[in-house]
Amino acid sequence: MKPPSSKGPGGRSGSGAKPYRPGGPRPSTPRPPTARPSSARPPARSSASRAQEDKPARPERGAEARPAAAAPARTNDRPVLTIATKGAFGRPEPVQTAAPAREERPVAKRRPYQGERTPRAPVQRHDIDAPKGTIWLYGIHAIGAALQNPQRRLRRLLLTEDAEAALTAAFPKPWPIPSESTERARLDLLLGQNVVHQGAALLADPLGSPSLQQALERPGPVLVLDQVSDPRNVGAILRSAAVFGASCVITQDRNAPDESGALAKAASGALEKMPLLRAVNIARTLVALKAAGCWVVGLDAAGKPLSGPALTGRRVALVLGSEGEGLRRLTKETCDELAGIPMSSGAGSAIDSLNVSAAGTVALYELSRTA
Repeated sequence: MKPPSSKGPGGRSGSGAKPYRPGGPRPSTPRPPTARPSSARPPARSSASRAQEDKPARPERGAEARPAAAAPARTNDRPVLTIATKGAFGRPEPVQTAAPAREERPVAKRRPYQGERTPRAPVQRHDIDAPKGTIWLYGIHAIGAALQNPQRRLRRLLLTEDAEAALTAAFPKPWPIPSESTERARLDLLLGQNVVHQGAALLADPLGSPSLQQALERPGPVLVLDQVSDPRNVGAILRSAAVFGASCVITQDRNAPDESGALAKAASGALEKMPLLRAVNIARTLVALKAAGCWVVGLDAAGKPLSGPALTGRRVALVLGSEGEGLRRLTKETCDELAGIPMSSGAGSAIDSLNVSAAGTVALYELSRTA
């Protein structure tokens, strides 16, 4: 007798699965689980999983009050391999030892000072420093001329007792601003130890510079300074220009000193009376002076001797060079003529040049001579 067939009607098996047809999808037949032999190598574990397994379990909060739950049964049929280790990865557990106690050092006590302490002098702050955009003028004549100049904006006047008496004698009161009494040591701290301030200091704003056209409205010769950089020389030239009736003094905008107390002190009051102009380009300024009717004469030792009577009837613009190099090449080429001051060539004469301020004074005196 034949055993009953496992196929159902239509050639199908008892499970109801369809037979495989070429070109169609393969049927998914579940594979029976196979037991892994105990001699097989366990799967590799990552470092994170190993650390997680070696880490002791942390009890949950309130675990003492709850009974331990039974571990759920494993659903997979793979064998679990348990490896007994000694420490981490077979290494012995590290032994924790207490750190050695830190040695305490005794604190040294300060000895009491034997004797009397010398008190330190209080540090004085410069409460009279010049604000930005202002200058300190000093000297009796420079301050007196500034007090009489209505175009000068004045701020503070500091005078010692002797300086106030001398300023009152030279320039009687009333003054545009009141004076403040001070000590000479305070002025030395403010202006410097080597400054001859004569006990007087005036805080003021710099003077404004007029235009060239306004300056040429004044009569007299014009002085042009080609990179004269010493403020004392510029101040002395301003003083000589005021004495010999010059119309104005022109300096270069660069390589020339700004208005300062040293310049005003050397000018001895002439800064308030003589217009001081600043030009960006000296050569272009000389061309403008020629267009205004001036005869430009450059003071140079290589030129012919300067003669005032020979220049009678002409308005002269006298150009003075710097202290070391003299006139520059382009400045010389722009001048109408070059002239010099004759020097004595006698025996024992070791000086063959003059200071620029002294040369300017001699040249202005020569220009004042007429036939």
